[in-house]
Amino acid sequence: MSLSHQLDGGAGARARFGLVVLQNDETMEPELAPMFSQPGVALYHSRIPSGLAVTPESLMQMKAELPQVAALLPSASPLTVVGYGCTSGATIIGRQLVSVLIRQVHPDALTTDPITAVLAATAHLGIRRIGFITPYVAEVSEAMRNLLQRNGLEIAAFASFEQAEEATVARITPESLLEAICDMANDAEMDGVFVSCTNLRSLSVIAEAEARIGKPVLSSNQVLGWHMLRLAGLDAARNRIGTLFSD
Repeated sequence: MSLSHQLDGGAGARARFGLVVLQNDETMEPELAPMFSQPGVALYHSRIPSGLAVTPESLMQMKAELPQVAALLPSASPLTVVGYGCTSGATIIGRQLVSVLIRQVHPDALTTDPITAVLAATAHLGIRRIGFITPYVAEVSEAMRNLLQRNGLEIAAFASFEQAEEATVARITPESLLEAICDMANDAEMDGVFVSCTNLRSLSVIAEAEARIGKPVLSSNQVLGWHMLRLAGLDAARNRIGTLFSD
């Protein structure tokens, strides 16, 4: 028996998002999924090979893989926005080049990454002087500090957990991050704090950290989700994840 049927716009009738996730990232998908839980909105993932350790060399290796990995995202209908989910990778490869590589296979999509997103977020909130927390080894952290400063941000204070292994980064407790944020804000004058790395479990402590320090707190996954939604013209404020999502 042949069944009659109707067609509609599919799961992503309003907006279709693509997300390139590092092979060794354990945190990004569970943190971002609730942000995109809206009717007619679909979030699709593709995993990119990545080293067990975060070094400039391992990050640069992703450049060659990025177009092939992006091509594995669904293409039956154009994607609205594609995000590359690596703050340090976008820094080392170059955020403009990341966009070019993605758009080789998704020419109609807007693109972003966490470092591009945090620059948009700080501009949106009027933040210029930041506290900066990373889990990275010194060479990677320095590259990110230089990029942020070249784009008009002042680093009022910096601290790192100085871990190279992704598995270790994913297991740093949210409580450790909360303590680090509060200690940093107590030690220096700043407009807000940025906690970098998509593999750090930062999202759950943002509200408490902001309440304690009285300033905005940004994280890589938070700003990436916010920027992807805004690029698509969707309401980001409904998520209520910190000051960034307040309007």
